[in-house]
Amino acid sequence: MKAVIDRFEGTFAVVLAGEQEIRVDIPRKLLPAGSREGSWLDFSISLDPEGERRQRDKIQNMLDRLKQKKP
Repeated sequence: MKAVIDRFEGTFAVVLAGEQEIRVDIPRKLLPAGSREGSWLDFSISLDPEGERRQRDKIQNMLDRLKQKKP
């Protein structure tokens, strides 16, 4: 997906993403070095099934431990 940095507001960059120019506020520290107003960005968002599985397992383990502590 293509996006352009519209402007900076404090510690965030106001980025307009996609053809619909959807506003996304991104922390400046996550942008590539040298980014400035008018810079074009190429980024993607994808699902991580393995990461999701690990997170679900982590949550289930926490719930199991909480259930064991109940009298």
